[in-house]
Amino acid sequence: MVDFDPFSRDFFDDPYDTYRRLRDEAPCYHSEKWDFYAFSRFDDVVALHRDPDRFTSTHGLTYEQLSDPEFDTAVSSIIMMDPPEHTRYRKLVSRSFTPRSIGSYEPLVRRLIGRHLEPLMDRREFDVVEDFAGPFPVEVICAILGVPEVDRQSIRLQTDTMLRREEGEAIGGPAQAEAAIAQAVYFLEFVADKRQHRADDVTSALIDARVETETGALMELSDHEIAGFCSLLAAAGSETVTKLVGNAAVLFHRHPDQWARIQHDPGLIPGAVEEILRFWAPSQYQGRYSRVDTVWDGVTVPAGRPVFLLTGSANRDEREYDHPDRFDVERPARVALGLGHGIHSCLGAALARLESAVAIDELRRRWPSFSVDEQRCERVQMSNVAGYSRVPVRVAA
Repeated sequence: MVDFDPFSRDFFDDPYDTYRRLRDEAPCYHSEKWDFYAFSRFDDVVALHRDPDRFTSTHGLTYEQLSDPEFDTAVSSIIMMDPPEHTRYRKLVSRSFTPRSIGSYEPLVRRLIGRHLEPLMDRREFDVVEDFAGPFPVEVICAILGVPEVDRQSIRLQTDTMLRREEGEAIGGPAQAEAAIAQAVYFLEFVADKRQHRADDVTSALIDARVETETGALMELSDHEIAGFCSLLAAAGSETVTKLVGNAAVLFHRHPDQWARIQHDPGLIPGAVEEILRFWAPSQYQGRYSRVDTVWDGVTVPAGRPVFLLTGSANRDEREYDHPDRFDVERPARVALGLGHGIHSCLGAALARLESAVAIDELRRRWPSFSVDEQRCERVQMSNVAGYSRVPVRVAA
C-alpha cells in the first residue's frame, strides 16, 4: 500500500510519485503512524479549502498543533480563525495589500533586489538562495512593516529555525521553541515602540485601525494581535518567495527551452511565476481539523482529526491539468492553489508574485545564460515548506 510520510527525507526531496499513487489509490488517505487524513485530488483540496464549517483552522495548522488535544483554540492569529471573525480581521489587514498598495511597492522591490544582485555582477559563481533569494524577500516585507534594517536578517534566520525539522520529526525541539519565543518577544517590543514612534508603514496602520465586533462596536487591535500579524507576514513573506525563486533557477536550468522563451518575451514572466508555483509549490500542504464525521471515497474522516490538504499533489492532478508533469510557462491559467485558496488565500499573494516576477526579470537581464550545479544543491526539511536552501550556479562570462 502507498505510504505517505510528510516528515520523511524522501517526501521533501521528491514527493510527486507518492502523490500520484495517493490520487489513484488513496485519495482520502489515513496515516496509521501519525493518525492524520490527507486529500490529494484537486477537486477535494479545493472543496476543503472552501469548507471551514466542517474543516476548521481554529485548531492550528501544523501537525504539532493539530494533534495536540490541549491546543489553545483562543490563539488570536488570523491564520487560525474561521468566519465571521476571520472575515472581519482579514478585511482590516487586507487594506494594506490592495492592488493599488502592491503597485506602489514595485520601486522598493526593484531597489532591494538590485541591492542584492549588484555585488554578484563580477562573480562567475554564486548561490541563488544564499546570496540572493534568501536575503532579499525578508528585506521587502520588513521594510513594508517598518522593521529596522538591522533586525531583518535575524528575523529570517529565526523563521528558518522555527520551521526546521529533523528527518522523521513531526514536532519541533528546544531550538524551534526558543526561536519562536524570541520572535514573539521581538515583535511585541517592536509594536510597543511603534506605538510611540508612528511612521508610514503597515504596522502603524494596524495600530491606528479599528475592527468591527459582532455587536457592531469598534475596537483597536491589541499589541499581541498586531505582533501576531507582523510575525505571520514576516515569515510568510520571506519563506515563500525564497523558495519560489530558488525553484525557478533549478527549473529553468532543467528546461532551457522555457528560459529561452522568457528571454525572447519577458511578458511571459507572470505566467512563469504561476507555473513555478504549480509545479513546485513552496507550501506543499495546509492543515485543518475535522469538526464532524465525513465520508470521502468510502473513507470516514472522524471528527477531531488532523487533516492535510496536499496542494503539491492537487497541482499535479491529471484530472485537472493536461500533461501536469510538464513544466510550461505558457500553460493556460486555472484556479490557483500555489499561494493558498479560499478564505485563507495568502494575504501577501500579490506582493509575492510581484517580488518573484521582478527577481526573475532581473536575473534574466543580468545572466541570460547560467547553469546550476545540481550535485551541490540542497533542499530544506521544514514543517510544511519545501524548496532549496542552496542552489549554486555558474554564469557565462
